[in-house]
Amino acid sequence: MKEYFTISEVADLLGKSKETLRNWDRSGKLTAVREPMSNYRVYKKEQLKIFDELNYLFNPAEKGNELKAEKKYSVLELFAGAGGLAIGLEKAGLSCVGLNEIDHWAAETLRTNRPNWRVIEEDIRDVSFKEYENKVDVVTGGFPCQAFSYAGKKLGLNDIRGTLFYEFARVVKETKPLICVGENVKGLLNHDGGRTLEGMISVLDEIGYKPLNPKILKAIFYKVPQKRERLILIGIRKDIKIDFSFPKPYKKIYNLSDALKKGELFDCDVPESKGPSYPPRKKEILDMVPPGGYWRDLPLEIQKEYMQKSFFLGGGKTGMARRISWDEPSLTLTCSPAQKQTERCHPDETRPFTVREYARIQTFPDDWAFAGSVSQQYKQIGNAVPVNLACELGYSLINFLNQVYQEYDLSERVLDYNQMALAID
Repeated sequence: MKEYFTISEVADLLGKSKETLRNWDRSGKLTAVREPMSNYRVYKKEQLKIFDELNYLFNPAEKGNELKAEKKYSVLELFAGAGGLAIGLEKAGLSCVGLNEIDHWAAETLRTNRPNWRVIEEDIRDVSFKEYENKVDVVTGGFPCQAFSYAGKKLGLNDIRGTLFYEFARVVKETKPLICVGENVKGLLNHDGGRTLEGMISVLDEIGYKPLNPKILKAIFYKVPQKRERLILIGIRKDIKIDFSFPKPYKKIYNLSDALKKGELFDCDVPESKGPSYPPRKKEILDMVPPGGYWRDLPLEIQKEYMQKSFFLGGGKTGMARRISWDEPSLTLTCSPAQKQTERCHPDETRPFTVREYARIQTFPDDWAFAGSVSQQYKQIGNAVPVNLACELGYSLINFLNQVYQEYDLSERVLDYNQMALAID
């Protein structure tokens, strides 16, 4: 049983910065102690009882979220990308009956791995989904975040025309699923001062869906070895009076070693694959950074050379010249493995993560092939919802749908799966 937690781990558990915890330490609110073996500054597990949101750490047994679907539940996915959300939902027991994706290489990835899936490679603005009306249980969509004019009024569907959230809402209105799931980056919470999200919530209400309070899911608590956060926006059709419960977090946090080496998450070491290399001078500099370190671990003159003007700016810039260590989760992956502002260097070898290492950190299975050039593959993986996080969310959807079908007569919601191979007109 884990008895000590590092400052970094507690910051992740509470959703606070390490600087906030250091301030708490100085003020006496939460004082770190010395771990007997390593002498590192840590917190005793007992100290964390003051936080109600960490009560799950003290449960004698950890109950998982897994449960079985009582019937075949269907999902229509919009902005499907390379399939992270779709295969996670599939892993949980949901059936994807249609996936819309405009990017050619992402659509190719979906078709290559799941020939039975109906992939609609078109601009969503040109597609009618009326044939799915009352025939799908769930509509999901990782719509891009776009601001729209919000003059202090309660927005309706017509007020957000021209944005991709409009298309998401339009499809929900057309198809009438029992529940809809929007996912986005955490930054949507504060986008345009929070008005963008406020507008989205009012639109869901206007089209007949009860919006739940948006929820930030931290991937590290759902069997994902990566500090990635996704905002989840749920809408429940207003005639359905069943509550939705988000997946419960797990106590165990997996690290980079769990991602790339044989263990609980994967039954073999990460397969070899392609990846870029650093220019000679950048490699020389990153050779000096220890695992878990970043630019501040470099000699002062090298810091100035590498950081250039950024050296004199405020902020920690902890992603720059960053080498991940084996015993920590990866920082959030980006669409490029070697961006200066968000460096993710391998622990032992001075190089960016390879394609398959990227995929492992996102918990894609090793047999999930990515189409297109290497840069296209990184883009697809970096944009994806982690598969294991999607699976846990899928269990919550199954729990909701099991209750709905027990409570309501939904015999009219019959989807002919054999017709899903037909093209949309």
